[in-house]
Amino acid sequence: MFTTTQYIFFAIVALMIVQRLLELRHSKKNEAAMIARGGREHSPGHFQFMKLVHTFWFVAMIAEVALLDRSLDSNLDWTIAIIALAATLIGQLLRYAAIRTLGPRWSVRIMTVPNSPAVSGGVYRYIRHPNYLGVILEIAAVPLIHGAYITAIVFTILNAMVLWIRIGAEERALNLENGSDYDQRLAGRSRFVGLQKSGSDGDG
Repeated sequence: MFTTTQYIFFAIVALMIVQRLLELRHSKKNEAAMIARGGREHSPGHFQFMKLVHTFWFVAMIAEVALLDRSLDSNLDWTIAIIALAATLIGQLLRYAAIRTLGPRWSVRIMTVPNSPAVSGGVYRYIRHPNYLGVILEIAAVPLIHGAYITAIVFTILNAMVLWIRIGAEERALNLENGSDYDQRLAGRSRFVGLQKSGSDGDG
């Protein structure tokens, strides 16, 4: 039998799975509209690996909590769980701020539309990749809500590998599409921290 907190954790994960599926549907709608306007996808090869990482992230944290019987037994466990829940909520806010700001240009794939200037308003005024920062926080924090430390460590590393490839490909695509418009519009903005930086560096 599972504990009450384990059931609550499984419910949180189930809601996030539904959320991701709805986001995929929304993304496909946006992608179709962008293609109709002459848009194109860049570096599609990494996308399947990214999907696998996210799918097995869900499976791994459920399995770790269920099979290894992770529990919240001590004050430290509860402290970590509360911090992790707060980080998850921040991650959600960042991702939805990015989705709202990008509007019909938001996609889970790397898509560009000719003659469309890089988005530099909203949350992008502060950092280049709010969506990816949100994903980083979620991948690391959600498993820690119920002590799935192995999942948090392993998938944080895998996610870092995916984002290292994706962010480089995305920044190159955005600059290629509009002749370095992206770097010019977001010059001085850090990738993940709301601080100014010298030079420029590749959107979110």
